[in-house]
Amino acid sequence: MMILIAEFFVVILKVLWAFVTAGCKWVVRPKEKSVAGQVCVITGAGSGLGRLFAKEFARRRAILVLWDINSQGNEETAEMVRQIYHELDTPITKDGPVGGVEEVPPFQPQVYTYVCDVGKREHVYATADKVRRDVGNVDILINNAGVVSGHHLLECPDELIERTMVVNCHAHFWTTKAFLPKMLELNHGHIVTVASSLGLFSTAGVEDYCASKFGAIGFHESLSHEIKASEKEGINMTLVCPYLVDTGMFKGCRIRKEIEPFLPPLKPEFCVKQSMRAILTDQPMICTPRIVYMVNFMKSILPFEAIVCMYRFWAPTSACTRFWLRGRRR
Repeated sequence: MMILIAEFFVVILKVLWAFVTAGCKWVVRPKEKSVAGQVCVITGAGSGLGRLFAKEFARRRAILVLWDINSQGNEETAEMVRQIYHELDTPITKDGPVGGVEEVPPFQPQVYTYVCDVGKREHVYATADKVRRDVGNVDILINNAGVVSGHHLLECPDELIERTMVVNCHAHFWTTKAFLPKMLELNHGHIVTVASSLGLFSTAGVEDYCASKFGAIGFHESLSHEIKASEKEGINMTLVCPYLVDTGMFKGCRIRKEIEPFLPPLKPEFCVKQSMRAILTDQPMICTPRIVYMVNFMKSILPFEAIVCMYRFWAPTSACTRFWLRGRRR
């Protein structure tokens, strides 16, 4: 019993220390790590957030591996990445052997594109094998690909429900199983789950999307605990939970018009920059805007009827009652 009590007090101290260190990070911004030369796989890179993530990692000289089901969009992203590489292609100098100065060719990062339907397990594993042969070991995995059907439950075909679940949730299992073993062997890597605020709290009209994002977050959190338990300190996990992002996926999905000027859909560029800051400082979770943290906390402590009243205040006809676009991809 004494051992149990002693361990309990140690846990309390560790919890308090975690609060202190978290507070310090709010005051003193952690230094961003370098990803230059590291291999970064991004799913859903052909448009939206995936394209913006690719451009941000390119500016940091990472080697990009772009996956998307849309070959044309993926190649367009690759061309943007090559342009960024070209702009960064400036020679550096160092002291020569006899006191002079000589130019050293800068490191030349590359971009690779693969057509991959992440909703098909065999396709994911086959593409992962190609990546290992063509590029090498993967250092960073960005699970970004996502779809939304935009239908109420009883109006949504079963095929679209299955597609949403497979792409938004199951695909994370396949991609992680493909690349995590080598990360564990090397004790080095970073896995990013691009989820949604609708994976923390739900709304009406997007049952399949909310379920898929809840599943993705549950998978991410469970895997985080598993990696911590394995004492692989070199592997980091980051969960990204943005509010509605103005990428076209949720066009027509709006909150109360009187409130919307104060809480408009997020600009994709802002969302990705905030996410990049979290990734490069090994932050476990990032919610944008910060009010999402408060809403998630209130959902955890308020009675269900109180939550219903809040939802009706924010969006009297439901935030996602109707979509103008169907079956959109991130």
